[in-house]
Amino acid sequence: MSASTDTTDTNGTFGPPAPVLSYSPVTLSVPGRPVELQVRVSVPATGTGLPVVLFSHGHGGSNNLSSLNGYAPLANLWAAAGFTVVQPTHLSSRTLGRRLAGAPGGPFFWRSRAEDMSHVLDRLDEIENTVPGLAGRLDHDRIAVAGHSLGGHTASLLLGARITDPDTGTEADLSEPRIKAGVLLAAPGTGGDILNGPMADKVPFFHTTDFSTMTTPTLVVVGDKDDSRHFTDIGPDWHADPYRLAPTPKTLLTLFDAEHLLGGISGYDADETTDENPGRVAALGHLTAAYLRTQLRADRHAWQAACEALTTGTAPAGRVECK
Repeated sequence: MSASTDTTDTNGTFGPPAPVLSYSPVTLSVPGRPVELQVRVSVPATGTGLPVVLFSHGHGGSNNLSSLNGYAPLANLWAAAGFTVVQPTHLSSRTLGRRLAGAPGGPFFWRSRAEDMSHVLDRLDEIENTVPGLAGRLDHDRIAVAGHSLGGHTASLLLGARITDPDTGTEADLSEPRIKAGVLLAAPGTGGDILNGPMADKVPFFHTTDFSTMTTPTLVVVGDKDDSRHFTDIGPDWHADPYRLAPTPKTLLTLFDAEHLLGGISGYDADETTDENPGRVAALGHLTAAYLRTQLRADRHAWQAACEALTTGTAPAGRVECK
C-alpha cells in the first residue's frame, strides 16, 4: 500500500508530494499480553538513517481510528518528512473491545499502553526485517514518541511523567531512556481536585500525574478551543499542563480555533472531528515534523523556519512558547 503527501524540505518550507509506503500488520507475540501486538509501519519510499516515531492512539469513539488504522493524516506527513512511524493497536482499542471485555487493566489499559512502546523498541530489528524494503534503513538511536489524547498520557509516561498506580498505591515509573524527544497532542493535564467532570472517577490514573519528572525535550500541542468538560471545568488551559508543570526544555504550540481533534488528525474526513480544517492539520504536521527534525537530526533551522512560515504573518496557525 502506498500514499503520497505534501512534505517540507530541510529549510522547513512546503515542497512537492513525497511518496510514502505503509505496511500492516506487523504482528509481535508478547508473553503475558492477552492478544498479539500489531503495528502499522509508515516510511518514506526512499532514504536511510530514518529516525523512528512511535505513535500512541487516543481512546476515541470510532471503531478503527483508535488503532493502527487511524491517524493517517499525521502518519503520512511524518513519513513523508523522513521518519519511520510505528503505530501499535493498544489493548484499549475498540477493535479489541469484545475480546477483552472485563480483562484486568481495562478499559483504558494505561500501563499496557506504555509497555507496548517498550516492546516495539525491543523488537525494532524484527520489525525492520519484516517490512519489505525496510531492512537497514532505520536509525535505532534516534527515537521519539508522540500521542494524542489518552495517547498523550501514554507518551508523557514514556517521557518521564509519573503517576501513582491506583491499584497498588505505588509510584509507576514507565520512562523509556531510548526515547529522545516527544510530541504531546491534546494530552490530559494534571489531576487532583481539578478533575471534577463526569468522567473524573473513571480515570483514577489521571489524578496523580506528576509532570515534574518529565525531563525529555517535548513539544506540547493544544487547541485553544479544546474544552474537555467531561474531565474538568478548567477549560483548554488544562491541556497545557504538561508544558507548564514539566521542567525545561519544553515547547508549547497553541493552535488557533482548534478543538480536541486539532482539525482532524484521527482520520481523513472523520465524522468525530468537530473542527475539521485540513489546512490546520497540514500546518500541525509540518510544525511537528520540523520539531522532530530539530530534536532528532540536530537541524536547528527546521523548527525556526517552520515557525516563521506558519505561526507569523496575517493568518498564523497558532503561537509558540518555549522554556
